[in-house]
Amino acid sequence: MRSFLVFGILAFAIDQISKYLVIHTMELARIRSIDVVPPLLNFRYGENRGINFGLFGGGSDASRWILIALAAVICVAVTIWLARSAQPRLARISGGLLVGGALANVLDRLLYGYVLDFLNMSCCGIENPFVFNIADVFIFAGALGLIFFSRDGNSAAGKPRKKHK
Repeated sequence: MRSFLVFGILAFAIDQISKYLVIHTMELARIRSIDVVPPLLNFRYGENRGINFGLFGGGSDASRWILIALAAVICVAVTIWLARSAQPRLARISGGLLVGGALANVLDRLLYGYVLDFLNMSCCGIENPFVFNIADVFIFAGALGLIFFSRDGNSAAGKPRKKHK
């Protein structure tokens, strides 16, 4: 579980530091837009009151607390599952990325009432209207990693050994 904890803390810290630097230090909240490597990478200020890409973002206080509770339940479930099952190191790392990213977004919701987003990427003449943050990248990568690297309970590697008398 050490790799789970280390990567969870790293994901949380990297996200929160990046938000502080870009939104507060670079004053993105005030100037709203910074072209970094246009159109591939731009900073655009966003307040996400929903889930990824602002979906289901009614902005009510009830939806905020529901999203916080849902993220907490998922984090606890992933942590318990990884603690109780013998998963490969890449699955534990993936779980840490997912949980760290999710908790970083939970902290935003607790502090601001919404998740701070600032990354915008477009390419090839397609203008992407959505913004996201580094925690979203960690959540997505962690979920994919859990899909690809975790063992299911039915495989021979995942079954407990029979004791011989």
